Order: sequence, then structure tokens, then C-alpha cells
Amino acid sequence: MKNVKKVLLEEHEMPKQWYNIVADMSGEMLPSLHPGTGQPIGPDDLAPLFPVGLIEQEVSRERYIDIPEEVQDIYKIWRPSPLVRASRFEKFLDAPVKIYFKNESVSPAGSHKPNTAVPQAYYNYKEGVKSMTTETGAGQWGSALAFACELFGIDLKVFMVKVSFEQKPYRQFMMNTWGASVVASPSLLTAAGKQILAEDPDSPGSLGIAISEAIEMAVKDEKTRYSLGSVLNHVLLHQTIIGEEAIRQFEKIDQYPDVVIGCFGGGSNFAGISFPFLRGNLTGGQNTRIVAVEPHSCPKLTRGKFQYDFGDTIGMTPLIPMYTLGHKFIPPKIHAGGLRYHGAGPIISQLLKDGLIEATAIPQNESFAAGIAFARTEGIIPAPETNHAIAQVIREANKAKEEGVEKTIVFNFSGHGLVDMAAYDQYLKGQLSDFSISDQQIKESIESSTVLPAMS
Repeated sequence: MKNVKKVLLEEHEMPKQWYNIVADMSGEMLPSLHPGTGQPIGPDDLAPLFPVGLIEQEVSRERYIDIPEEVQDIYKIWRPSPLVRASRFEKFLDAPVKIYFKNESVSPAGSHKPNTAVPQAYYNYKEGVKSMTTETGAGQWGSALAFACELFGIDLKVFMVKVSFEQKPYRQFMMNTWGASVVASPSLLTAAGKQILAEDPDSPGSLGIAISEAIEMAVKDEKTRYSLGSVLNHVLLHQTIIGEEAIRQFEKIDQYPDVVIGCFGGGSNFAGISFPFLRGNLTGGQNTRIVAVEPHSCPKLTRGKFQYDFGDTIGMTPLIPMYTLGHKFIPPKIHAGGLRYHGAGPIISQLLKDGLIEATAIPQNESFAAGIAFARTEGIIPAPETNHAIAQVIREANKAKEEGVEKTIVFNFSGHGLVDMAAYDQYLKGQLSDFSISDQQIKESIESSTVLPAMS
């Protein structure tokens, strides 16, 4: 059995297709519903927001979808990304595990997000779109889309969740450098933002609020389109290039993981690393555990309810079948801003409901302790979001040690933390909090946000 530190693919070995897991899921998924009529949405309902190419992917049941050559050419700036064995981290943990990570921090924006930002900008460009809007939590998505829009000559306005806007100024500067304008959300530029600020002038913002503002700004102008960085089917589809590469890299060393781990906000990086391996479970006789890791303070998968809910705070999106904490839920001010989202994407919600994936929640301080341990052994400083996946790796390693069972673990290193150092400074000074959300708070948030009865 081969055992190398870094597994690389040649440029010509980069996958030429994205994997659509919907083709291999048993039964029909519940449809998203029009917020006005309550009827299943169709392509025409999505046309004011998205180009035809993305709408076709959103509703597709084809197993594989070709990656356009123009997108492949841009991917080659950083893809294929390396699969790395964390051997020093293994030694530190002293457990019977082999640990690998798919290093998505090598992209221009420093995260996995350009995997979908580039095709989204491309399909908009192909339809002649010159202006786009989006939201961003920690700024990973906003910076990736700013990079992609600059490549295709598209103007971009980003509504950045206010708490992250204040915590992470350098992500603003990244977006500005790539030509995007950035606004702290909630803002006074939209009716949605004004409504939120009227109710709470000190609102820290949330991804749901920022989505409301970005959509409102887009629908005001028929020449502007909206772009989402997670949750929707086409977004998760684009990210599967991560897992497709990882499978080919494991084949090179004659190995296959027992556990696949990704941190979880709306689902993009988790889906990207896990869906191709989940295909092995669904169609290839594999029995790999697939684990989504969310913040303890935003526990939609572990403590939320499966029901129809809006993807934004004001109620402008379709009603989506999802595990949710309620679209009015405002998560605490944790530094993993990309994970501060109230709901889960519909595909992932269905997979969890069907028992095909697992979910767990990690407190903020445990996640940063894991990130520090990784940085001090492997040398790479992880983003706060990535720290959640690393913390679960540690839990899995400790479990393997207790059980005396050898395991191979792979996790998605979804982004570096080089512009998140203020958070590390607070952790090292003992200034980070572990926020606790009570069952009553979750119950009240879900009840106040419920539009349709909960589903069994």
C-alpha cells in the first residue's frame, strides 16, 4: 500500500464533470414552493434571479453535468487541489488513524468558494449580465464571487453580515481589490434592511438578512441577477469537483476513507467533499460514514426542525424543505461567519432525514483549540469554519483510540484563516465565548417563523 504525504493529480486528470447526487437518491424530493401561491416553483419563477444555465442545473436529474471548457480553464489556476496526509497531526493525536485533508485553501480566494463562483459568473456572463448582487457571511463567498466577476467583467455588490464586516475588514479589502462594492448588512439601501434596523438598530445581521437585501436589490433591476454561495442544488453540484478529485487521489494510493467530514453552514463545502463518496454508499456498496459539523450555537441539523421555511429573513425566497431554526433566527456572534445560517440545503436535509449522513455540533472554543493544534503540527492556519471539521477529526481519532479500531479519515480544509487572525488573538487571550442556545429559544424561533405545518 502506497503512503505518501501529498497526493497530486496532473492537470489533465482534473474531473471534467460535476456529480449530481439527485440522480442516485431514492424517491422524489419535496419541491420548493412559490411563497405567493404555495405551488411548486418552476423555471419561470427563478428566471428573474438566475440565468437559464443555472436554472437547468438546479432542476436537473442527470447524474453528471459537463464543466464548460471556459470554466475548466479558470479552475486550472488552482485545480486539481492536493490531498495531503496530516502525518504530524496524526502523531500529535497518537491514535490508530490516517488523516487526510483536501486543501481547498490554495484557491485565489483562499477557500473552496471559487468552485461555484466561477461557473455562476460564467453562466451570467453568457447571458449578457453586467451586474450581480450577493450576500456573504465571513466574506469567503463574497471574495470568491468578486474574483470571478472581475474575470468576466461583471459589477458586483456584496451585502456582508455586519458582525463579520466589523470582525474581518481584510475580507472587505479583498472584495474591493477585485472590484466589488461591499455594504454592511442590515443596511439602509433596501426596504428589508430598513425594516430590520427599525426593529433592532444594533442588529448584528445574519445571512438570512443579507440574502433578503441582495435579492431585493436584484429584483429592482431587470438587468441585475442574484447569486447564492450555498444551499441550492446547482451550488452544491459545482462543489463536487472536490470529492471527485479526492476519490481519484485515494485511488492513486490504494486507499479509501472510513469517515468523510465537512463543516456545515448551508452545505456547499460539505456537499463538495462528501457527495462523490456518498455515491459509493448509494451505488457502489461502500459504507463510509459522512459527518456534517455545525456550530453549537447554530444547530439546525442537530436541533432544528424539518419543515418548509424561507431561505431569507424577510421571506423573499421560495419556501424550501429544510432543517431549520426558523428564518427569523439570529445566530450568536461567532467568528465562523460562514456557518451562521438558519437552515440547511434541501438535498442535505433530505439526506439527513433519510439517515444517509450524520450531523454533530461543536462549541466555538473547542473548534479553535483544534485549529491551534492543527496549525502547530501541520503549519497551516485554518479558517474558523474549517476548525469545526478539524475538531470532529479529533473526536473521531479519540473514539478510534478508545475502540482500538484503525480508521482512515478525510476532511475538507475549506479555507485558510490568514485574514481571521483577530479571532485567534481573542482565543489565545481567553476572550472567546461558547454561546448556548436553549431548547425554548429554538422552539420560539421556529414557531415564530413557521409558514406551513411541520413535516413528519
